[in-house]
Amino acid sequence: MTGPEGLLATPEHDVVIVGAGIIGLATARALEHRFPGIHLRVIEKEDRPGFHQTGHNSGVIHSGLYYRAGSLKARLCVDGRKRMLEFCDDEGIPVGRYGKLVVATNAQQQSALDNLWSLGRANGLSGLEKLDPAGIRAIEPNVNGIAALRVPEAAVTDYSAVAERMAASLEGEVQTGAKVDVIEKTVGGVRVGAGEESHTARVLINCAGLHADRIARLSGVEVPLRIIPFRGEYYVLKRSAEHLVKGLVYPVPDPRFPFLGVHFTRKVDGTVEVGPNAVLALAREHYRGTLPSLRDLWDTATYPGFWRIVSRYWRTGTEEMWHSLRTKSYARLAQSLVPAMNPDDLQKGGAGVRAQAVGWDGRLLDDFEILSSEGAIHVLNAPSPAATSSLAIGDYIADLAGAALKS
Repeated sequence: MTGPEGLLATPEHDVVIVGAGIIGLATARALEHRFPGIHLRVIEKEDRPGFHQTGHNSGVIHSGLYYRAGSLKARLCVDGRKRMLEFCDDEGIPVGRYGKLVVATNAQQQSALDNLWSLGRANGLSGLEKLDPAGIRAIEPNVNGIAALRVPEAAVTDYSAVAERMAASLEGEVQTGAKVDVIEKTVGGVRVGAGEESHTARVLINCAGLHADRIARLSGVEVPLRIIPFRGEYYVLKRSAEHLVKGLVYPVPDPRFPFLGVHFTRKVDGTVEVGPNAVLALAREHYRGTLPSLRDLWDTATYPGFWRIVSRYWRTGTEEMWHSLRTKSYARLAQSLVPAMNPDDLQKGGAGVRAQAVGWDGRLLDDFEILSSEGAIHVLNAPSPAATSSLAIGDYIADLAGAALKS
């Protein structure tokens, strides 16, 4: 960490957490459960918790199907799913236990589907079932495919409601409307400044999501990655077409990318989302109706890792942009799964931005990336299934923080 050495030997807080998304809140919750009486503060730049990735996702409670066996994602997702379901039940938050189908529409995808089945079993999923076309139609009569994998443990909830309950249950204060602009090392800890206010703590935990790399650099840690924002745009089926999909329907994902492809998600309120796609965002907070950011564009354009992505995947990126610009083209992606759906059945929905960490070599980081430095813990890559895994991630970070507090 950089900055002048302060003179304060006794920080006012044990822990300061930057970011009140679902990861920051789950971490605060885990710390309070593990260390009764701990003094912590969560600092959030927006006017409410869970505004960004937490509040702009599909709400899916993932099963842990896709992730490399033994990876942090696989371990924390499987554990986190069980705990998220328990949390929602305890708090009275609605859950749609629909299960999902991952559908192959050609022979190449069918081979990949067999690999997913093996991976799911290695990750401890139960109830996985291989389906032929008749089996698909028995569950989803309007879905087209030559084979599918039924994943009964997938579900859906409202993560904004989850974040609200987490925030309300904390003993420590969640300070909103406070943008962190200074991080300095002090004797015995760190000072975190947000405008005219500042707070000192023994340990800093960086859960800033879309801005996690910037917070790390502000603290003096030069991380070997950068957040490149990818925008995911959703459509919604009109009421007259909602009957076409009963639960969650996914394509077989492209193993080159950490995105799952355009899929159908029945929400807890009965609406059906279609999407998201994945296009380069023109800002780290580039939702529908928001403006591009010159600073964010400059950060992306001057990063060597971004141009290495472009050189490898420019064709895929161009196709994604085309689908983004033309509803009919976007609809064709969805029709590969549900042929009875017409472009006129789609109406524009929301959009989310994925904080995708990219290495200098252009590698899209797939696993969760959590870095410990002197007096600080930085959550540098926590895209989907981070919301599903949040309670387990919170415990994982609390373990790291406990070691830092004892040192």
